[in-house]
Amino acid sequence: MLLISCPNCGPRDETEFHYGGQAHIAYPENPNELTDREWAEYLFYRENTKGTFAERWVHSTGCRQWFNMLRDTVSYDIHSIYAMGQPRPDIPGAGPSKTEATQPGEFSQAGDFGQAGDPGLAPGAATTGAASPISSEGV
Repeated sequence: MLLISCPNCGPRDETEFHYGGQAHIAYPENPNELTDREWAEYLFYRENTKGTFAERWVHSTGCRQWFNMLRDTVSYDIHSIYAMGQPRPDIPGAGPSKTEATQPGEFSQAGDFGQAGDPGLAPGAATTGAASPISSEGV
């Protein structure tokens, strides 16, 4: 069981907290101007890092405050806990997050989601050979 140090309440058992996903994913400035594909990428595409990863957590049964945590996904070691809005701290041996936004409202996705010429497809996904239109159905 993890002992998580809440920035407001101090060390507490992990059962008092809930995971909130990847940290540093900025909300798009103009979401109504995004294509269906761009909106789907913002909502669903996240890193699946093996190693040091920036995460959002909330102390749901305590102060109910959100915070960020830099945690190793292999060893579960917590490297750093820092406030929302703070930049990701530098940890020796851990590179910066690939999806960290550089401008407010900017988002980017890193990683190879498919073969060359098949952007957005999961590795090993079947292709029809022709590009099919992207729609919000099934997203």
